[in-house]
Amino acid sequence: MATLSSKGFVVSVPTLVLTVAVAAISFLLLLLKFIISSPECSCAIPDSSVSVSTREKHHFSPSLDDMHWLKQQIEANGLHMPENEKRKGINPRTREEQLRDLIEYKGIAHYEGEEAKNHTALPCPNELLVEMHHSYYGEPWAGGRDVFEYLAKTLNLAPDSRVLEIGCGTLRVGLHFIRYLIPGHYHCLEKDELSLRAAFSYELPSQGLLFKQPLIVRSDNMDFSRFGSGIEYDLIYASAAFLHIPDKLVWIGMERLSGRLKPVNGRLFISHNVKFCTRLGSDECSKRLKNLGLEYLGKHTHDSLLFNHYETWFMFRRFKT
Repeated sequence: MATLSSKGFVVSVPTLVLTVAVAAISFLLLLLKFIISSPECSCAIPDSSVSVSTREKHHFSPSLDDMHWLKQQIEANGLHMPENEKRKGINPRTREEQLRDLIEYKGIAHYEGEEAKNHTALPCPNELLVEMHHSYYGEPWAGGRDVFEYLAKTLNLAPDSRVLEIGCGTLRVGLHFIRYLIPGHYHCLEKDELSLRAAFSYELPSQGLLFKQPLIVRSDNMDFSRFGSGIEYDLIYASAAFLHIPDKLVWIGMERLSGRLKPVNGRLFISHNVKFCTRLGSDECSKRLKNLGLEYLGKHTHDSLLFNHYETWFMFRRFKT
């Protein structure tokens, strides 16, 4: 057996190899133990899923970058708006002409006789199909998005917030809240049958929002009992609705609403004016609000994104439980 001599010691080759192997294994075990016992790195690691969801959650209004991008796209494509005339297309029609064609011809391709009853799951009235109800408001349908953006951004609403609208009509504003909030968290009180028919038969299904199942109640007397008890709203708003209601009924509504508004942080917004209150005089108006536990927080306005228009809002909060 070969040997190595060093200062009087004789060490065999197998012994030396074994000693080195044991030392190497011991070193590896110590290194592994150090790695396992080391504290986790506290360095900030970007989490793309979190950042995206956070951005989308609060991205109520287009940013300056968004608007700059849009203007660039219009310019890059050389887009100009010609005079208001009937456009070229497969079968260009005004809404009135579309309605007449639907009534007379039922569309380019359609079923006849009994078959006509078997292929449409949710038959919708022709007037709603051509979106005649989008012209009910005296201003562009797009204004509904402006209202949503202003209210949602002002209160920094979360998807699990609860919203009650007084007079949602055909859901010009409500659609945007329904889309943003989790199912069942948008409620509305509306008295007009035609508006509700448009909301249920056309807007919700055509926008793919049936799964959100908003609670929309038909009533003309400020009866909120069908919304259940114990629910407090983060936002209650009336967009022009109080303009068409007698002052006495508005005060009945205010009394019933005050107990449904979340204390301190909840907000009540009323658009256009508050003549139901100011007609009483400043002192009496303040007294009635105080008796309801409501505090007036001021007058606010916001601009429209797409057309020359601004909306006026009067904001209130509930100062006591």
